[in-house]
Amino acid sequence: MALQSLPSSRMAPLAILLGLLMAACFTFCLSHQNPKEFALTNPEKSSTKETERKETKAEEELDAEVLEVFYPTHEWQALRPGQAVPAGSHVRLNLQTGEREAKLQSEDKFRNNLKGKRLDINTNTYTSQDLKSALAKFKEGAEMESSKEDKARQAEVKRLFRPIEELKKDFDELNVVIETDMQIMVRLINKFNSSSSSLEEKIAALFDLEYYVHQMDNAQDLLSFGGLQVVINGLNSTEPLVKEYAAFVLGAAFSSNPKVQVEAIEGGALQKLLVILATEQPLTAKKKVLFALCSLLRHFPYAQRQFLKLGGLQVLRSLVQEKGTEVLAVRVVTLLYDLVTEKMFAEEEAELTQETSPEKLQQYRQVHLLPGLREQGWCEITARLLALPEHDAREKVLQTLGVLLATCRDHYRQDPRLSGTLASLQVEYQALASLELQDGEDEGYFRELLGSVNSLLKELR
Repeated sequence: MALQSLPSSRMAPLAILLGLLMAACFTFCLSHQNPKEFALTNPEKSSTKETERKETKAEEELDAEVLEVFYPTHEWQALRPGQAVPAGSHVRLNLQTGEREAKLQSEDKFRNNLKGKRLDINTNTYTSQDLKSALAKFKEGAEMESSKEDKARQAEVKRLFRPIEELKKDFDELNVVIETDMQIMVRLINKFNSSSSSLEEKIAALFDLEYYVHQMDNAQDLLSFGGLQVVINGLNSTEPLVKEYAAFVLGAAFSSNPKVQVEAIEGGALQKLLVILATEQPLTAKKKVLFALCSLLRHFPYAQRQFLKLGGLQVLRSLVQEKGTEVLAVRVVTLLYDLVTEKMFAEEEAELTQETSPEKLQQYRQVHLLPGLREQGWCEITARLLALPEHDAREKVLQTLGVLLATCRDHYRQDPRLSGTLASLQVEYQALASLELQDGEDEGYFRELLGSVNSLLKELR
């Protein structure tokens, strides 16, 4: 009744106020009814944070509580989660079961690792802080051990070896100079080339120089300061000993060293070596000169071609026909065998690689060695050398006869002396091969020689 008595002008504000109150109450009720549906948050992030808080709380509780102690033995045992492992235990991960396992280390190793530092444990359990402290002490002990070992090793090295500075100082006091190989070779060449040096000093210089030029790098260094040409010029000396030892040095320097071989050809070494072999010289000098010639010609087709042009086969023929030169004759036959087989191997290599005109093969094709051997009578010379008494010499001659068979077949078939020699050798080596078989040698030396003789006889029938 009172409201009806109020004038209409006052009723309007009251109605608005009442509407606002009702809207506020409705909104409040809805917001408290299901907060998850209206919250402006990420449910996944909230759950992750909650899990992290739980794990952190669990770790704090684990640090504060007393851990269960694992008692290792000398056998592997599985570790349960949360168990504390005593310091010095051996721990591993079993790849088959996926579990961690632990056991005691050997007593000596355990004592060395601890280095006298033990934990005072009066109870059967200890906290994680104790474990951390023990681990820190364990690492400290290991570092100290490593440091002591390094110091001991350094002390041992200092005891056994001395610094190079101290050695140089001591050598200076003793007037001893440390020289490189290059410096030594320069000094030896200067001594050999000096007009004031005696014959003995020159020979001693060449003898020492031969030791150094065996190394390929040293032989090439000999070129850099002109030492090789000095030695080549030594072949012109009137002293046979100088020629002998100069050839000795050259043979060592030429061996399997293409760069030095090329320089030697350009320096006139081939002509000088052939002159010595063609003239009257001591046998010892000719041995060294022949050694140098073989080293220069092997694996060097250009030098082989020059050798044929200069009449090298005639020089060697005269050399082997001299009396008392049987040793040189075997070496010459060995050289001819090597030169013939080199060219054969070059042909076979070209066929295997299917190269029509490799440079190496073209060089060997310019070396007409086999026709020259036939023209110079080497078919007959090699056949006569088969009568030498030494088995080693016969072996080399048989090898050479085999590679010359295609060129000298007609001559060998018409040579009754060769047939008789081969028949005699067949009987001799059959007896020797039988003795080898009795001794249990199925593939003996004389059996191989017998095979070579039989092969030649078969080809010449």
